Amino acid sequence: MRFLGHSTVRLELAGRVVLTDPVLTGRVGPLRRTAAPVAPADHAGVDLVLLSHLHADHLHLPSLRRLTGATVVVPRGAGEWLRGKGIRGVEELGIGEELVDGGLRVTGVEAAHSGHRWGPRSTRGPQARAMGHLVEADGLTVYVSGDTDLFDGMADLPRPDVALLPVWGWGPSLGPGHLDPARAAEAVALLRPRVAVPVHWGTLAPAGLTRAPGARGEKMRRLLVEPPREFAAAVAASGAGTHVALTEPGERVALPPLPVQR
Repeated sequence: MRFLGHSTVRLELAGRVVLTDPVLTGRVGPLRRTAAPVAPADHAGVDLVLLSHLHADHLHLPSLRRLTGATVVVPRGAGEWLRGKGIRGVEELGIGEELVDGGLRVTGVEAAHSGHRWGPRSTRGPQARAMGHLVEADGLTVYVSGDTDLFDGMADLPRPDVALLPVWGWGPSLGPGHLDPARAAEAVALLRPRVAVPVHWGTLAPAGLTRAPGARGEKMRRLLVEPPREFAAAVAASGAGTHVALTEPGERVALPPLPVQR
Protein backbone atom coordinates (compact mmCIF):
# COMPACT_ATOMS: atom_id res chain seq x y z
CA MET A 1 0.00 0.00 0.00
CA ARG A 2 1.32 3.44 -0.94
CA PHE A 3 -0.17 6.85 -0.11
CA LEU A 4 0.26 8.94 -3.26
CA GLY A 5 -1.27 12.10 -1.78
CA HIS A 6 -4.69 13.65 -1.17
CA SER A 7 -7.13 10.69 -1.40
CA THR A 8 -5.02 8.66 -3.82
CA VAL A 9 -3.81 5.33 -2.43
CA ARG A 10 -2.36 2.40 -4.35
CA LEU A 11 -3.57 -0.95 -2.98
CA GLU A 12 -2.16 -4.28 -4.11
CA LEU A 13 -4.41 -7.18 -3.09
CA ALA A 14 -5.24 -10.59 -4.56
CA GLY A 15 -2.94 -9.96 -7.51
CA ARG A 16 -4.84 -6.79 -8.44
CA VAL A 17 -3.80 -3.13 -8.29
CA VAL A 18 -6.43 -0.69 -7.05
CA LEU A 19 -6.13 3.10 -7.15
CA THR A 20 -8.46 5.31 -5.12
CA ASP A 21 -9.60 8.77 -6.33
CA PRO A 22 -6.49 9.31 -8.50
CA VAL A 23 -4.96 12.77 -8.67
CA LEU A 24 -1.72 12.29 -10.57
CA THR A 25 -0.90 15.75 -11.93
CA GLY A 26 0.65 18.92 -10.54
CA ARG A 27 -2.59 20.91 -10.54
CA VAL A 28 -6.33 20.54 -10.11
CA GLY A 29 -8.00 23.70 -11.34
CA PRO A 30 -6.87 26.51 -9.01
CA LEU A 31 -5.09 24.06 -6.70
CA ARG A 32 -1.39 23.25 -6.95
CA ARG A 33 0.39 20.15 -5.75
CA THR A 34 2.69 20.91 -2.82
CA ALA A 35 3.93 17.32 -2.35
CA ALA A 36 6.45 15.57 -4.57
CA PRO A 37 5.14 14.53 -8.01
CA VAL A 38 3.58 11.10 -8.43
CA ALA A 39 6.08 8.72 -10.00
CA PRO A 40 4.90 6.92 -13.16
CA ALA A 41 5.58 3.57 -11.50
CA ASP A 42 3.04 4.41 -8.82
CA HIS A 43 0.18 4.42 -11.29
CA ALA A 44 1.44 1.67 -13.59
CA GLY A 45 -0.46 -1.58 -14.01
CA VAL A 46 -3.68 -0.36 -12.39
CA ASP A 47 -6.57 -2.81 -12.73
CA LEU A 48 -9.32 -1.03 -10.80
CA VAL A 49 -9.99 2.64 -10.04
CA LEU A 50 -12.43 3.47 -7.23
CA LEU A 51 -14.07 6.90 -7.40
CA SER A 52 -15.88 8.05 -4.28
CA HIS A 53 -17.67 11.09 -5.73
CA LEU A 54 -17.65 13.59 -8.57
CA HIS A 55 -15.67 16.53 -7.13
CA ALA A 56 -12.69 17.40 -9.32
CA ASP A 57 -10.11 16.65 -6.62
CA HIS A 58 -11.42 13.06 -6.52
CA LEU A 59 -12.75 12.47 -10.03
CA HIS A 60 -9.95 14.18 -11.93
CA LEU A 61 -10.37 13.71 -15.67
CA PRO A 62 -6.74 14.40 -16.73
CA SER A 63 -5.57 11.77 -14.25
CA LEU A 64 -8.14 9.20 -15.35
CA ARG A 65 -7.01 9.61 -18.95
CA ARG A 66 -3.55 8.38 -17.91
CA LEU A 67 -4.96 5.08 -16.64
CA THR A 68 -5.64 3.26 -19.89
CA GLY A 69 -6.84 -0.31 -19.51
CA ALA A 70 -8.19 0.08 -15.97
CA THR A 71 -11.81 -0.49 -14.95
CA VAL A 72 -13.12 2.79 -13.53
CA VAL A 73 -15.78 2.33 -10.84
CA VAL A 74 -17.99 5.39 -10.45
CA PRO A 75 -21.00 6.03 -8.17
CA ARG A 76 -24.21 4.77 -9.73
CA GLY A 77 -25.79 7.37 -11.96
CA ALA A 78 -22.55 8.98 -13.15
CA GLY A 79 -21.44 6.41 -15.70
CA GLU A 80 -23.00 8.00 -18.77
CA TRP A 81 -21.54 11.41 -17.93
CA LEU A 82 -18.06 9.95 -17.41
CA ARG A 83 -18.20 7.94 -20.65
CA GLY A 84 -19.18 11.16 -22.39
CA LYS A 85 -15.86 12.61 -21.24
CA GLY A 86 -14.02 9.90 -23.14
CA ILE A 87 -13.25 7.60 -20.21
CA ARG A 88 -13.43 3.92 -21.11
CA GLY A 89 -14.01 0.84 -18.99
CA VAL A 90 -16.55 2.59 -16.76
CA GLU A 91 -18.62 0.51 -14.31
CA GLU A 92 -21.25 1.87 -11.91
CA LEU A 93 -21.55 0.81 -8.28
CA GLY A 94 -24.20 1.87 -5.80
CA ILE A 95 -24.35 1.85 -2.03
CA GLY A 96 -24.99 -1.70 -0.85
CA GLU A 97 -23.90 -3.18 -4.19
CA GLU A 98 -20.90 -5.43 -4.79
CA LEU A 99 -18.34 -5.75 -7.56
CA VAL A 100 -16.13 -8.82 -7.82
CA ASP A 101 -12.84 -8.71 -9.71
CA GLY A 102 -10.95 -11.98 -9.40
CA GLY A 103 -10.26 -12.51 -5.71
CA LEU A 104 -11.20 -8.92 -4.91
CA ARG A 105 -14.63 -7.86 -3.65
CA VAL A 106 -15.66 -4.19 -3.47
CA THR A 107 -18.82 -3.09 -1.65
CA GLY A 108 -20.25 0.41 -1.91
CA VAL A 109 -21.03 2.02 1.45
CA GLU A 110 -22.54 5.28 2.64
CA ALA A 111 -20.74 8.61 2.87
CA ALA A 112 -21.97 11.96 4.22
CA HIS A 113 -20.80 14.34 1.50
CA SER A 114 -22.12 16.29 -1.47
CA GLY A 115 -22.41 14.17 -4.60
CA HIS A 116 -22.70 17.06 -7.05
CA ARG A 117 -19.81 17.76 -9.42
CA TRP A 118 -19.80 21.47 -8.55
CA GLY A 119 -20.53 21.24 -4.83
CA PRO A 120 -23.50 21.33 -2.49
CA ARG A 121 -25.02 24.61 -3.70
CA SER A 122 -25.18 23.85 -7.42
CA THR A 123 -28.26 22.44 -9.14
CA ARG A 124 -26.78 22.13 -12.65
CA GLY A 125 -24.52 19.44 -13.99
CA PRO A 126 -23.90 15.80 -13.05
CA GLN A 127 -24.80 14.42 -9.67
CA ALA A 128 -24.45 10.97 -8.09
CA ARG A 129 -24.52 9.98 -4.46
CA ALA A 130 -21.11 10.15 -2.75
CA MET A 131 -19.90 6.87 -1.30
CA GLY A 132 -17.12 4.94 0.36
CA HIS A 133 -15.86 1.45 -0.41
CA LEU A 134 -15.05 -1.73 1.47
CA VAL A 135 -12.30 -3.62 -0.34
CA GLU A 136 -11.93 -7.25 0.69
CA ALA A 137 -9.28 -9.74 -0.42
CA ASP A 138 -6.82 -12.22 1.04
CA GLY A 139 -8.81 -12.28 4.28
CA LEU A 140 -8.34 -8.53 4.87
CA THR A 141 -10.80 -5.63 4.71
CA VAL A 142 -9.81 -2.07 3.79
CA TYR A 143 -12.33 0.73 4.35
CA VAL A 144 -11.88 3.59 1.89
CA SER A 145 -14.14 6.29 3.27
CA GLY A 146 -13.84 8.89 0.53
CA ASP A 147 -14.84 12.37 1.68
CA THR A 148 -17.32 12.05 4.51
CA ASP A 149 -18.46 13.37 7.84
CA LEU A 150 -19.62 11.06 10.63
CA PHE A 151 -22.90 9.36 9.76
CA ASP A 152 -25.49 7.13 11.37
CA GLY A 153 -24.51 3.57 10.63
CA MET A 154 -20.75 4.12 10.57
CA ALA A 155 -20.41 1.91 13.64
CA ASP A 156 -22.43 -0.80 11.89
CA LEU A 157 -19.93 -1.24 9.06
CA PRO A 158 -17.89 -4.45 9.21
CA ARG A 159 -14.80 -3.87 11.32
CA PRO A 160 -11.98 -3.08 8.88
CA ASP A 161 -8.39 -4.13 9.24
CA VAL A 162 -7.30 -0.83 7.67
CA ALA A 163 -9.30 2.41 7.43
CA LEU A 164 -8.26 5.19 5.06
CA LEU A 165 -9.70 8.30 6.73
CA PRO A 166 -9.56 11.95 5.61
CA VAL A 167 -8.24 14.32 8.25
CA TRP A 168 -8.31 17.66 6.41
CA GLY A 169 -8.62 18.98 2.84
CA TRP A 170 -6.85 21.40 0.53
CA GLY A 171 -7.56 24.85 1.97
CA PRO A 172 -7.49 26.94 5.13
CA SER A 173 -10.96 25.74 6.19
CA LEU A 174 -13.29 22.78 5.72
CA GLY A 175 -16.75 22.85 4.21
CA PRO A 176 -19.59 20.50 5.18
CA GLY A 177 -19.14 16.78 4.74
CA HIS A 178 -15.53 16.51 5.90
CA LEU A 179 -13.63 15.12 8.85
CA ASP A 180 -11.12 17.20 10.76
CA PRO A 181 -8.57 15.48 13.03
CA ALA A 182 -10.88 15.33 16.06
CA ARG A 183 -13.87 14.00 14.12
CA ALA A 184 -11.67 11.52 12.27
CA ALA A 185 -10.62 10.22 15.70
CA GLU A 186 -14.33 9.85 16.54
CA ALA A 187 -14.69 7.82 13.34
CA VAL A 188 -11.92 5.53 14.58
CA ALA A 189 -13.87 4.95 17.80
CA LEU A 190 -16.93 3.96 15.75
CA LEU A 191 -15.15 1.81 13.17
CA ARG A 192 -12.57 0.16 15.49
CA PRO A 193 -10.03 -0.52 12.72
CA ARG A 194 -6.77 -2.24 13.56
CA VAL A 195 -4.91 0.40 11.54
CA ALA A 196 -5.94 3.91 10.47
CA VAL A 197 -4.16 5.73 7.64
CA PRO A 198 -4.78 9.50 7.55
CA VAL A 199 -5.33 10.77 4.01
CA HIS A 200 -6.69 13.90 2.28
CA TRP A 201 -3.96 16.17 3.64
CA GLY A 202 -0.55 17.61 2.78
CA THR A 203 -0.91 17.54 -0.99
CA LEU A 204 -2.93 20.38 -2.54
CA ALA A 205 -3.29 24.09 -1.77
CA PRO A 206 -4.70 27.13 -3.57
CA ALA A 207 -2.11 28.59 -5.92
CA GLY A 208 0.21 30.99 -4.13
CA LEU A 209 -1.31 30.58 -0.67
CA THR A 210 1.63 28.69 0.85
CA ARG A 211 3.88 31.62 -0.11
CA ALA A 212 1.52 34.32 1.11
CA PRO A 213 2.99 36.63 3.77
CA GLY A 214 1.70 36.83 7.30
CA ALA A 215 -0.91 34.72 9.05
CA ARG A 216 -2.67 33.45 5.90
CA GLY A 217 0.41 31.80 4.47
CA GLU A 218 1.56 30.55 7.85
CA LYS A 219 -1.79 28.90 8.50
CA MET A 220 -1.80 27.11 5.15
CA ARG A 221 1.73 25.84 5.66
CA ARG A 222 0.75 24.46 9.08
CA LEU A 223 -2.33 22.76 7.62
CA LEU A 224 -0.14 20.90 5.16
CA VAL A 225 1.67 19.26 8.08
CA GLU A 226 -0.28 19.22 11.34
CA PRO A 227 -3.68 17.48 10.76
CA PRO A 228 -2.46 13.84 10.64
CA ARG A 229 -0.32 14.42 13.71
CA GLU A 230 -3.25 15.93 15.58
CA PHE A 231 -5.32 12.94 14.47
CA ALA A 232 -2.71 10.46 15.71
CA ALA A 233 -2.56 12.24 19.07
CA ALA A 234 -6.36 12.22 19.39
CA VAL A 235 -6.56 8.50 18.59
CA ALA A 236 -3.82 7.73 21.13
CA ALA A 237 -5.58 9.82 23.79
CA SER A 238 -8.87 8.01 23.15
CA GLY A 239 -7.43 4.65 24.10
CA ALA A 240 -8.98 3.06 21.02
CA GLY A 241 -6.01 0.76 20.50
CA THR A 242 -5.86 1.55 16.79
CA HIS A 243 -2.44 1.93 15.23
CA VAL A 244 -2.11 5.14 13.21
CA ALA A 245 0.16 4.65 10.19
CA LEU A 246 1.11 8.27 9.57
CA THR A 247 2.49 8.31 6.03
CA GLU A 248 3.85 11.23 4.03
CA PRO A 249 2.52 11.67 0.47
CA GLY A 250 4.46 9.44 -1.90
CA GLU A 251 5.58 6.97 0.75
CA ARG A 252 4.74 3.32 1.30
CA VAL A 253 2.41 2.74 4.25
CA ALA A 254 4.21 0.87 7.01
CA LEU A 255 1.57 -1.56 8.24
CA PRO A 256 2.03 -3.68 11.36
CA PRO A 257 1.39 -7.42 10.99
CA LEU A 258 -2.34 -7.94 10.46
CA PRO A 259 -4.18 -11.14 11.39
CA VAL A 260 -5.59 -12.82 8.30
CA GLN A 261 -9.22 -13.87 8.74
CA ARG A 262 -10.09 -17.35 7.49
